[in-house]
Amino acid sequence: MKILYSAIDQTVPGTKGGSVHVAAVAEGLASLGHDVTALVTPGDGTPAGSRVRWVPMAPPLGSPHLRLLRSGAIATLAHGIRPDAIVERYHNFGGEAIRLARPLRAVGVLEVNAPVIDHPGSTKALIDRALLAEPMRRWRERLCASADVIVTPNAAILPPSVPPNRIRVLEWGADTDRFRPDAPGQIPFVSPGATTMAVFAGAFRSWHGAIHLVEAIRLLRARGRRDIGAVMLGDGPERARVRQAADGIDTILFPGALPHERMPAALAAAHIGVAPFDVGAHAPLALGFYWSPLKVFEYMASGLPVVAPAVDRIPSLVDDGREGVLYVPGARHAEALADALAALADPAVRRPMGAAARARAVRDYSWAAHCRALETAIADARSV
Repeated sequence: MKILYSAIDQTVPGTKGGSVHVAAVAEGLASLGHDVTALVTPGDGTPAGSRVRWVPMAPPLGSPHLRLLRSGAIATLAHGIRPDAIVERYHNFGGEAIRLARPLRAVGVLEVNAPVIDHPGSTKALIDRALLAEPMRRWRERLCASADVIVTPNAAILPPSVPPNRIRVLEWGADTDRFRPDAPGQIPFVSPGATTMAVFAGAFRSWHGAIHLVEAIRLLRARGRRDIGAVMLGDGPERARVRQAADGIDTILFPGALPHERMPAALAAAHIGVAPFDVGAHAPLALGFYWSPLKVFEYMASGLPVVAPAVDRIPSLVDDGREGVLYVPGARHAEALADALAALADPAVRRPMGAAARARAVRDYSWAAHCRALETAIADARSV
């Protein structure tokens, strides 16, 4: 099949989850033998050994809110390609590509990893209602209606008007060939003397909960446990605050953001993968844990037992006691996290969990499995 993939507000190559997702899906579909053209904001270089035709096309002024202004250029490109399927990464102000699917008799696929419906108390919803006709809601629903297939990790974030037979619930994934326990490469940190290193990898947003890991390590030290440390990989708005909270703790390291190709070796050098999500810190999560956490899948693929809160969908992603340790956050978030880390300090306890996590990732959370399921969904829609 010829596939046109529009993700123009994502930078490829890049280090953020959206960038990793787009590169993995485009390459995964190409590896299945499809002719893939991907429209992205160009990053630093081109993905090595790529089988994808990467077309640089950033949204005007770098703003995803202006994506529709690229409609003309994308239409010209699409009419030249004549794709069998058009895949668009959803955005509230998107629609620059998927609206071309029906005129071109292509299957339209919408990737949805953010709520289409408004969360309670949404400022956007208040503005929309003040405009009387609710143009933003109507536009989002129109985008969903234009799709033959909607791929999402959580159908609850879609409008109730979407027919169930158009929805494919799929988790995102990890490159299980690259992320593995024996991944080679330069390790970006030197162990500070702790025999158990927990790793946090992320964009340091408030709901990622990195501050709770620092607080947990501080609690463990107060209990006399200096054998457990942490390495905080990434950068983002909360990093300075988290680093300040870690002041004086020599077993917490901050190597900074890494190119994604260096992440497998970094994770393989750790012992526990931590995803201390704080769902109360992000209002849209009132709709539920709607995204598919790449960090969790990459931890698991690397053979790390996962420590995360037992909230919403997380227990369905990580089998508590088998693939990691899930804790009840509540008012004692840091203390519960500290207890979970202490439970995994014994290699005899954590190694079988890491092996089980790796097996689950290969079976259920690989990008290869995701792309095969996406290919099937497109083929099914074409046969209708």
